[in-house]
Amino acid sequence: MVDAAALASLGDGLVELGFDSLWLPEVLTAPGVDPLVGLAWAGSHNPRLKLGTTMLLPGRNLVRLAKQTAVLDSLSGGRLLLTFVPGLARGPERTAVGVPPDQRGSVIDEALPLLRRLWAGERVSYRGPAGHFEEATISTLPVQQPLEVWLGGTAPGALRRCGQLADGWLPAMCTPEETAEGRKVVEEAAGEAGRHISPEHFGVSVGYAHHGLDGTAREALRARSKGRPVDELVPVGLRALRSLLERFIAVGFSKFVLRPLEPPADWLDELEGLADAVGDLQS
Repeated sequence: MVDAAALASLGDGLVELGFDSLWLPEVLTAPGVDPLVGLAWAGSHNPRLKLGTTMLLPGRNLVRLAKQTAVLDSLSGGRLLLTFVPGLARGPERTAVGVPPDQRGSVIDEALPLLRRLWAGERVSYRGPAGHFEEATISTLPVQQPLEVWLGGTAPGALRRCGQLADGWLPAMCTPEETAEGRKVVEEAAGEAGRHISPEHFGVSVGYAHHGLDGTAREALRARSKGRPVDELVPVGLRALRSLLERFIAVGFSKFVLRPLEPPADWLDELEGLADAVGDLQS
């Protein structure tokens, strides 16, 4: 169930305790708030809250997506933080996204440059794997010009795509050593494309637990771990979370999206615990 009061309270708590932003992910077939709708609600409630999302790009109508994100950035005064992901390739999500997993990378390759043109106010025509439209334009433009886009993913193709097309990298389910190696690939691809990604635009989405993972949670994580031990990817306890973040900081990562793997009984208590445990970390 979507709890509007709880979402508003969460946003208030983030601002009061010094966190940068609220992040809402998108998994179509899992419980949770639609990210654009939820962020619009939270952003209207608290004008100081930055609004972040890791949302799907494949399967979307690009003109509609360009307009929705532009309007949200405009109404919020330029507070939108946008990361696109290809979506999960397992379970019901595999087909719900609407694009086969082996085609999602090519869709992102086509779609992201088109979105940038629409956000810039251009009139765009296109026919290809990402859709079909003629002489399309959007009237409300983002406050942020350009509206920056980060990408997730750790596969070789995803890393090169990030360097060639994106403004930042936000992977998940990876170790500090893997992110350090991945960053090299991203920066190399950016250089080959004549681009530069700010050193401050490298972050990690980190899921954490307070207690040992039960069998169901461990199995779900194992499906995404690509054969690596889950315990290397998911810290258990806030002390372990702090230690992992320190290791990421040591290899040059400075932005973190922190995700409790189980819904907290009280979000304010959760945020206060996080603030005490990791709020003083600096890169």
